[in-house]
Amino acid sequence: MPRWYSRMRCRQEQCKRRAHGGQHRRGSAAGHAGVSLIGFTSSAGGRYEARLAPGRGGSVLLLSMRRLAHVVAFCLQYEFEDVVADVTGADRVDAGDSEALERSRRAYKLARLTTGSSRLARAFAPQPSTVRLDRDYELFFPVFNNAYELFALATVPDWRRRCRVAACFVNELWVHLLPGYLLELLAEFDHVFLGVRHTLAEVARVVGRPCSYLPLATDVLRFSPFPDRPARTIDVCNIGRRSPVTHEALMALARDRRIFYYYDTVAASGAGQKQRTFQVDSAAEHRLLLASLLQRSRYFIANRGRVNEPELTMGKDEIGGRFYEGAAAGTVMLGEAPRADEFTKQFNWPDAVIRLPFDSPDAGRLLEQLDEDPARLARIRRDNVRNAALRHDWVHRLRAVFDTLAIPPTEAMLAREKRLHALATLALEAPEGGGVTTFK
Repeated sequence: MPRWYSRMRCRQEQCKRRAHGGQHRRGSAAGHAGVSLIGFTSSAGGRYEARLAPGRGGSVLLLSMRRLAHVVAFCLQYEFEDVVADVTGADRVDAGDSEALERSRRAYKLARLTTGSSRLARAFAPQPSTVRLDRDYELFFPVFNNAYELFALATVPDWRRRCRVAACFVNELWVHLLPGYLLELLAEFDHVFLGVRHTLAEVARVVGRPCSYLPLATDVLRFSPFPDRPARTIDVCNIGRRSPVTHEALMALARDRRIFYYYDTVAASGAGQKQRTFQVDSAAEHRLLLASLLQRSRYFIANRGRVNEPELTMGKDEIGGRFYEGAAAGTVMLGEAPRADEFTKQFNWPDAVIRLPFDSPDAGRLLEQLDEDPARLARIRRDNVRNAALRHDWVHRLRAVFDTLAIPPTEAMLAREKRLHALATLALEAPEGGGVTTFK
């Protein structure tokens, strides 16, 4: 029996004896980071097998986590997948059977760390639920919410052989939480795209492949209030992470019936009770609901990514999805923007975000001041919609991926870009008004 195998079996037995205590400690770490450090939980994907969702015969193959991870924040990435499928006719593999996938990941990690060999680790790990491809593709493009989902690549064991070009998008990576044994799986890709900037150099060093920043975006055609602008009957929309100070100030106005304040009532969660998250049945339905709310909101609270977790960001400001959503819907965004040149580059028009400190006991005063200048508010709404249509739709991100990989755009991509240009023109020429109410 090889010596490495004996060591591995010994470590397995040690892990079993420490199972209960160790699981508690890992769970605490996961809550602190806001991502699953444990892996794939059985409550998410259940026993559903991995499956292939056929598209319209396009040359792109997607890999999606939508059947395994139902957290509301991940709906943004699933929207990206939907737009890619719409404009490329892509097939999509949905990873499934979370329990089998997690068993395989744990075994792979144990063998990889014990033997130092990824080849032996792959041979040792039991096979999860997989999908066998029966044709070739031009591009393999998996979308991952975070680095701890990378092991789902095992769902498509022959992806590299079947795809001429391979690139992936990983939305969230923090430099002090990089799982090396998983990151090395990216070495087979031609290009890696990240939704954050601060880890680019470190990931490129570990993976040994080109890495690029791919900003978030939104489905602008879904979120735009044009052409038939609904009345903005919601005065302030404040969802997700929030300041208890600002929230109480807005609640006081709502109790006095001075504003219609829309906010989450879901219980706070995570380390320090700093998150407000929940799971959804349908990502597409949730995105439609969010778009409908923002189209009817005058002001929208938008802050830099993980604004209330400085211990995690460690001064590395990132651009959260709220800014793209709020701009596309034509809201007036209030909050703390990322303190980064990249944000100024992406949102370089006047009043894209009006500063409202995270803790603002006098938030109502800013609302009163802004409502005194309706012409300014109308200009902000037009500018936000116009710039989002020209720059921040998911098709713009897909075009960046295709350009990087020297793949020509599809006819459907060009048609969507044309629709977005028409939308931008419509927003520019729109008269003031549109059913906007004012602060009382």
